[in-house]
Order: sequence, then structure tokens, then C-alpha cells
Amino acid sequence: MEKKVHNSTKKMLMYFIVFSITMLFGGFISAYIVSSVGQYWVHITPPTMFLVSNAIIIASSIVLYLANRSIKTADVTKTKLYLMVTLGLGLGFAYSQYSGWKVLESWGSGWNNRPTEFGVATSWNSIESLLEGSAIYGENYEIKIDGESLIFDIESRELYAPNDPLKVNPITPKVKKLTNTSGGYLWVLVVIHMFHLALGLIYLIVNITRVQMGIINSKNNVQIHTLGIYWHFLGGLWLVLFFILFSV
Repeated sequence: MEKKVHNSTKKMLMYFIVFSITMLFGGFISAYIVSSVGQYWVHITPPTMFLVSNAIIIASSIVLYLANRSIKTADVTKTKLYLMVTLGLGLGFAYSQYSGWKVLESWGSGWNNRPTEFGVATSWNSIESLLEGSAIYGENYEIKIDGESLIFDIESRELYAPNDPLKVNPITPKVKKLTNTSGGYLWVLVVIHMFHLALGLIYLIVNITRVQMGIINSKNNVQIHTLGIYWHFLGGLWLVLFFILFSV
């Protein structure tokens, strides 16, 4: 009876952690969506490595599910193997995320320094850096307002309003002066998610050690269950973030 209460407490604690993270991200995501209305908004095409991230995180959840099933049948060997594979996939996910952000940075969507009348300003994902970077407008990114894409002239490097197909009045200076709020939200959401991923990897390593030491076994495996709750949640959260950040 005492063991059941102990296990239930651990599960409830993990559900509480998941709920807290959900509320945190829910606030940022809501602000991100609301802020996109009525202002110039940069829409980035996800690099290929982010699509790879999606496949990796889904695969890791499947493998971790197999680990949870194996420990319940006292198959310690398979459990350790599945947990190690999950760890490898988790590290692969982190690497694919890093590679994806390096691609965005090469496009001009990342940390950059630019001169201003007050000195050098550091910003994330500024519209200026994208226009001057290697990204191809209409292929790698677009700038929109109220859901409509601005018109970009490749030769003059000027932006025009959606209702100015003849490119009469360039609005590039106006667009550049406005803060690209989407870049800030993008940075905050991804950094927070990667922080929670790091915690998940640490928890995974701890559980691998516990299985190796025999602390986790067929009769005491709630830790693998709670790890699964957290890991599956992180995977689902990334897929939601991917959809919102690269489609809204």
C-alpha cells in the first residue's frame, strides 16, 4: 500500500511539472500569436534539419515506450539498450536543433550586430539582417502584415506593400524601424525548450544508471514511467512549437 502511494505521488509530481511547463509555454505562445496581428512579421521556412528533429523526437518516444514495456517484463538488457538508444536520439535531436539554428544564422536570422547612431546594437533576427543576408525572399522567408506578404524587389533590395504590385512606394525604411517581435519570441521559446530538454537528458542518464545498478527493476519501475511522461510531453511540445513558429 505504501509503495502504491509513493508511486502515485511521483506520477502526480511529474504531472504537476508538465502542467507548469504547459502554462509557461501557453503564455508565450498566446503572446506570440496575438503579437503577429497588425505588424510586420517575419515568417521563416524551417531548415531541413528541423524536419529531421521532428523525426528524431518521434522515434525517441517510440523507443522509450519500448523501454518502459521491457522493464515491466524484467528484460533488463533490452531496457538498458532502449534507454541508451533514446539517449542517443535525444543527443541527435539537440544536434539537429543546433544545426538548424546555424542555417538560420547564415540566412541572417540570428544574433547580429549592426551600427546605429547610438553605437553598435545587438539584436536577434532583425529584418535588416535578413534582407542583407543570404536568405532568398519567398523561399527561405517572407515578411507579412495581416497575413499578406510584402513584395520584395531583388535588384533594388526594397520592400513594397502587398497592394503596391507596381512597386511605386518602397516601405523598406518603415519596416526596418519596426521591431521584429517574432524574432524575440522565437529565441525565448526555443531556449526554454532546450533547457527542459537538457533536464530530460539528465533524468534519462540518471535512470540508465539506476537500471544498471538494479535500483529500477520489474517491481520498481515508476521512474521509467515518469520519464516517459516528461519525454513524450517534450516531444509533443516541440512539434506544437514547430507548427506555430513556422506556420503562424
